[in-house]
Amino acid sequence: MPRPLASGAARALGLFAAARLAGTLAVVVAGWTSGKPPLALLGQSWDSFWYLHIAEHGYGRTLHLSSGQIYSDLAFFPLYPALVSAAHLVLPLSAPLCALLIAWAAAFAAALGIYRIGELLHGRLVATLLVVLWALLPHSVVLSLAYTEPVLTALAAWSLYAVLKGRWLWAGALAALAGIARPNGVAVAAAVLVTAAYELVRRRGRVPHSLWTGALLAPAGWLSYVLWVGVRKGDPLGGYFAVQRGWGSTFDYGAGSVQMAWRVLQHGHRFVFGMALVIVVVAVLLYGLLLLNRPPLPLAVHSGVLLLVTLGGSGFFASKPRFLLPAFPLLLPVACALARTARARPAHALLTVGWLAGLSVAYGTYLLVYVHKPL
Repeated sequence: MPRPLASGAARALGLFAAARLAGTLAVVVAGWTSGKPPLALLGQSWDSFWYLHIAEHGYGRTLHLSSGQIYSDLAFFPLYPALVSAAHLVLPLSAPLCALLIAWAAAFAAALGIYRIGELLHGRLVATLLVVLWALLPHSVVLSLAYTEPVLTALAAWSLYAVLKGRWLWAGALAALAGIARPNGVAVAAAVLVTAAYELVRRRGRVPHSLWTGALLAPAGWLSYVLWVGVRKGDPLGGYFAVQRGWGSTFDYGAGSVQMAWRVLQHGHRFVFGMALVIVVVAVLLYGLLLLNRPPLPLAVHSGVLLLVTLGGSGFFASKPRFLLPAFPLLLPVACALARTARARPAHALLTVGWLAGLSVAYGTYLLVYVHKPL
């Protein structure tokens, strides 16, 4: 019935709002007591500076560091700054506020898409818990910032939902948009393409025209931006990757990640690096559990490609948990287990959620207010 379905989604979104409001208020209070304005923390931290500069002035900013690294704003994909620029034109608000509004709206759209996928596969309780778990990840503070992860996750969730429902045009179009949201948006295109190829083989070529169109659309956004940067840099196929190398980011098949993990284990390093290592290891284990539960192909491909891109890339080790925020299918085994606990021992499930909430709020506040390290 429509009303129960709507109430289930509303409950999940309400819990998501409560979780994110608690995290945001903790950041605001900690910021005020530390002499850091909340708007600066939420709307102008780290990568937000680059997105806001692109939104207001377009591309063209380059920083030459004494270390030899060259930071170019061409490393940042255009969808989010374009949305911020458009909102700034029509709303009587500052660019940072517009950026926050778009990120927050996208976070709610992502939560609804995640709920719909969980509901489709396992029912309302698992769907609600899946949303809650995503809202309470250690790095979920990013969902309250002027960052691109909420936009990418929203596009990914609804594209994957469209694939599961057989709506190929929507799946391809949303995947194309995901491809111009973030570099790892390519994982959404991969999920659409691999699933389309599987359907093509399974049906022996007897597939609707919409499948072909959706499959062709899916990688168009990512390829278009990469080629545009390449042409602008005078090297159509390699220019974008040269820009990423300037930031110290290359795909080295995990060598850099292994070296950094070894240094963390040997010398302890900073707490955020240790936490990043723990989160990445847990993500790999969760992917194994996800595969054991035989998930739908697009979810397995999407999460697998995100893990591959995250672990196979060098640089920004402390940011790797953030890069995995769109990999919400990894939480499905935990949501299913927590649903079983909630049915058998509700108090235990509530205690688990409360502990996760405390960790999320405390660690998110620590990352944003007290750690001087890029998120």
